[in-house]
Amino acid sequence: MLRDRIKPGVRILFVGINPGMRSEAIGHHFAGYSNRFWKLLYESRIVSEPIRAEDDDRLPEWGLGITNLVARATPGIDSLRPDEYIAGAQILRKKVERYKPPIVALVGVTVFRSLFEVRGDVRVKLGLQRELLESARVFVLPNPSGRNANFTHAEMRAAFRALRRVSG
Repeated sequence: MLRDRIKPGVRILFVGINPGMRSEAIGHHFAGYSNRFWKLLYESRIVSEPIRAEDDDRLPEWGLGITNLVARATPGIDSLRPDEYIAGAQILRKKVERYKPPIVALVGVTVFRSLFEVRGDVRVKLGLQRELLESARVFVLPNPSGRNANFTHAEMRAAFRALRRVSG
């Protein structure tokens, strides 16, 4: 199982939906070859130097943490079961309660839809949401997976930069 990278004092807690197979294999978050998460962190200046998945232990240096809604690694989200989302939400709420990050950044609209039970054709916009997760503000980022054709790299970078501005 992929280990969380969260320490006291976390300013932004990133929450992915679940680990991919490569992340599970090498023990680091967002490790897919086509995943742009780490590049976007640097391009948006959320971190001050280029880092890779293998550097995820360093996230607390910048007041950042990372976890997943569902701990089980899969090749895609199609095999995740409804009960895994429900259990994952309960566990995530406890983590947020424990660490008290001011901002929880949900990496992907699917994470937001699951946590806040948004169904059907309701469009979820990127950015800061009205909803809170425990006492944390919620920010929705695009999923940076190479499989995500819904957003261009420029749109993803703009969303990550907006997160940097909101987080101060």
